[in-house]
Amino acid sequence: MFSYYLKLGWLSIRRNPLLSILMISAIAVGIGASMSTITVNYLMSSDPIPQKSDQLFYVQLDSWDPNNQGDDGFEPPDQVTYIDAMALMKAGKAYRQVASNRSGLVLEPEGDDERPFSVDARNTWSDFFPMFDLQFLYGSGWDDAADQNMDRVVVLSKEINEKVFGGENSVGRSVRMDGMDFKVVGVLDDFLAVPKFYDVTNGAFNDPEEIYIPFNLAVEYRLDRNGNTSCWKPSDGDGFEAFLNSECIWIQFWAELRTEQEKQEYMAFLDAYVEQQKQLGRFPRPLNNRLSDVMEWMEIQEVVEEDAQVMLGLSILFLVVCLLNTIGLLLAKFLGKSGDISLRRALGASRSSLFIQHMIESAMIGLGGGIFGLGLAWLGLRGIEMLFGDFVENMVSMDWVMVLTAMALAVASALLAGLYPTWRACSIAPASQLKVQ
Repeated sequence: MFSYYLKLGWLSIRRNPLLSILMISAIAVGIGASMSTITVNYLMSSDPIPQKSDQLFYVQLDSWDPNNQGDDGFEPPDQVTYIDAMALMKAGKAYRQVASNRSGLVLEPEGDDERPFSVDARNTWSDFFPMFDLQFLYGSGWDDAADQNMDRVVVLSKEINEKVFGGENSVGRSVRMDGMDFKVVGVLDDFLAVPKFYDVTNGAFNDPEEIYIPFNLAVEYRLDRNGNTSCWKPSDGDGFEAFLNSECIWIQFWAELRTEQEKQEYMAFLDAYVEQQKQLGRFPRPLNNRLSDVMEWMEIQEVVEEDAQVMLGLSILFLVVCLLNTIGLLLAKFLGKSGDISLRRALGASRSSLFIQHMIESAMIGLGGGIFGLGLAWLGLRGIEMLFGDFVENMVSMDWVMVLTAMALAVASALLAGLYPTWRACSIAPASQLKVQ
């Protein structure tokens, strides 16, 4: 019977092409508008590392100004100082821990015809790569000894390896940056975390860094910092060493804690550390350390912009308006078939079979609207990309989840829109229509 109902639905759609096109267009426009904003919100709020997002915790230590209280009370700063980052790394209380920041270097390719160019660097520790499950095309990350010895080693992104070495296995070769030679130990495979959860502070939707070098090496050579730096009190002295010993925050710190017990033990360690620092005259605020997993941290940092949420609500309302128009068109279409419906009822067709038939026809209209709506959604995402530029480059692509969501939403919307018109058409008394006919 299902195939028979499909055939009847297709014949009905072809019988009134103009009305059918109007209904499909109404659904397509609603789906296109809503899916454009749903896709952006979906990518903004998606779990970037679902296999272990509940084991990775962002560390906040409240070392900030005791006189700076916001509307929500004393909130700890979103980064840590160099003093605290080094103390936590030295303690090694977590299963894995990483302190990192951003900097910039000038890469000098081999060859007289090659021009130097700037690259974004992530200054980090050896745990960075296994902690965030980065996959390698060639080689691997460096080891703990390289961190301690400040070896001039580097991990390249796939794109930089393509640009400098033509995509070949460059492990063991040298690359010159800022006048220093670095040994390539690994080349990352494609890596795009959306949002870039490990450094939300400096841009949740920025591209990943192009190279990765040991953190201690970056400090030793005083590489420029490209990330946010905030200070609540002046440094005690001038120069780089005074800056390192200041209360300026500029480092992101993550800890991998595999169980609830490890989390509780690490929080106890943080509290004990801060209490110790209080005795040295630091941390003037009340004890207020935080451990936030990946999804909690993105919520705290409001990764999903309020404007995006407003646009999502407006697009859903627009879809509702399109459905109301579809209801009116379906009502006109189905009531126009009241004579046919009454005749089938008189010949023995049950009300339920007629209801199913017309709901299948509504679903076919929704399927058509979903297909055309996907095209409109793609155009909408391209428009968003043109309007906002590189900022949304990683948020305007539809994966299979969004494609299936669009189709399901279109069909569900058409079925919902078809409920009342179908009920009205099937409720008509056959005798009244047969007398007229």
